[in-house]
Amino acid sequence: MSGQQRIALFIDGANLYATTKTLGFDIDYKRLLKEFQGRGTLVRAFYYTALVEDQEYSSIRPLIDWLDYNGYRVVTKPTKEFVDSAGRRKVKGNMDIELAIDALELSPYIDHMVLFSGDGDFRSLVEAMQRRGVRVSVVSTITTQPPMVADELRRQADEFLDLSQLASRIGRDPSDRQQRPAGEGNDRPRTQQQQQQPRNGALESRYGIRQQGSDDEFDL
Repeated sequence: MSGQQRIALFIDGANLYATTKTLGFDIDYKRLLKEFQGRGTLVRAFYYTALVEDQEYSSIRPLIDWLDYNGYRVVTKPTKEFVDSAGRRKVKGNMDIELAIDALELSPYIDHMVLFSGDGDFRSLVEAMQRRGVRVSVVSTITTQPPMVADELRRQADEFLDLSQLASRIGRDPSDRQQRPAGEGNDRPRTQQQQQQPRNGALESRYGIRQQGSDDEFDL
């Protein structure tokens, strides 16, 4: 890739977390930025996630705060709760529209869009970006059964990057699980309320979205 190309990252947080969880590794978000900064001029790195509003403490808040202070543009919105036809409580937080709008607005200023998602609903967005002269890479995996990326999305992309092959460059060393993440020194001090949360939950949330329950949904 040319060092002069302008790159923007668009990360579907819930989808990426589900994919890395299936592959058995955690993202080191500092290394992820460094990886793509080495491929060109990184214009923006967006991270999208929905938040449960009525929780006194959100398990993903430490991650959101860290990303916000360390080079990412974090986009959030409240989740919606509903009951399905079987009477099961479900929480839905779809960020597709927000991601699509940001990508289309940024399209005149970038050469390469890197989409971290396997959601087939993004196929139309990928096609629209390509019509505007933007090259699109999709990052997910086909190594799982079933694959975590929709076939129509993978086919539409100019390039498909399998997350399993990127793990050695953007993954977190398992030995660091009980250590503070690289670059975390830029975090704001933890509040008294945060300090009272279980340590393992805080660590998990710093590296990926922690599912809010077995009935949570993400799109493919």
